Amino acid sequence: MNLYEYQGKEIFARYGIPVPRGEVASSPEEARRIAEKLGTSVVLKAQVLAGGRGKAGGVKFADTPKEAARLAKDLLSMKLKGFKVEKVLVEQKLGIRREIYAGITIDRAEGKAVFMVSGEGGVDIEEVAERSPEKIFSRHVDSFVGFYPYMARELASGLGLDSESFKKVSDVLLKLYRVFSEKDAQLAEINPLVIAEEGVFAADAKIVIDEDALFRQDFEKKARGLPYVELDGSIGCIVNGAGLAMSTMDTLKHLGGEPANFLDIGGGAGSEVMREALLRVAAHPKVKVIFINILGGITRCDEIARGILAARQGIALPLVVRFRGTNEEEGIALLRDAGIGVERDMIAAAKLAIEKSKEAGR
Repeated sequence: MNLYEYQGKEIFARYGIPVPRGEVASSPEEARRIAEKLGTSVVLKAQVLAGGRGKAGGVKFADTPKEAARLAKDLLSMKLKGFKVEKVLVEQKLGIRREIYAGITIDRAEGKAVFMVSGEGGVDIEEVAERSPEKIFSRHVDSFVGFYPYMARELASGLGLDSESFKKVSDVLLKLYRVFSEKDAQLAEINPLVIAEEGVFAADAKIVIDEDALFRQDFEKKARGLPYVELDGSIGCIVNGAGLAMSTMDTLKHLGGEPANFLDIGGGAGSEVMREALLRVAAHPKVKVIFINILGGITRCDEIARGILAARQGIALPLVVRFRGTNEEEGIALLRDAGIGVERDMIAAAKLAIEKSKEAGR
């Protein structure tokens, strides 16, 4: 499963790998607000599951919020390498002094992970391998042995770094291996890892998770008891109760929609469970809209609303919410105050979710 850059950076940040300040926008107005909040010149990066975005026109720079909104409008109206751009990552523009490549993948011939670094970042590693193979430094890592600080230092030693950058880059390499190992990744790549005036940052993120390991990998949510099954559709589903979840998916199918997952948050779910469920479903690369269908009994609609609001800042996808039951009015009021509409009828909500998924696919 390929992750978008912004999803990869969210994981990097949780592991202590420095990433530029930024947020995801799905509209020009959102891009303007993010640029205002950052208070710096910004870079806007089209979020598509393809490399070479810069050469294809998918990376733009803006000095003002107004310019950020204009460029975001351009990016969101384009197709990049066959993919429709639906999200734009708006980040602080860094004062880059140097670019490095760092990546880990599987060497199937050796049956081990192979860690590669190069002083030539920002370009495909295949190009460097063909043009200047002597500039790539690599070592195999036995998963039974692990990856230790001295190994990271050995890899970084060939990059010709000053002492401060050497320490920071070595630390990033250690943390990148942890991401690769603990996330069951087939690839974990930073290209480029930049040495900037502001420090050392992962300016890009590429993570590919082994789909055969997804039963272990639902981004720390499995331990919290959320039954989750990934499907092939584009409508993410969050429902309380297995029966309602099945009914929701049947309704979507009957009306011409395709569910992207089964996720039952269970009876009595609070705001934290809802927040985690929303972040989990938003991480699915095929999801274009999230349908939250809550029938409140033990579950309180106002608690669910608080969970939605807690997760909303990091999610650019459109939301369709249906509330019925306990503290329904309170939950609806909380969301409406935040500009999120709520449906009471399940059929109407399902039709709206299908409509939004089709709009996002155009």
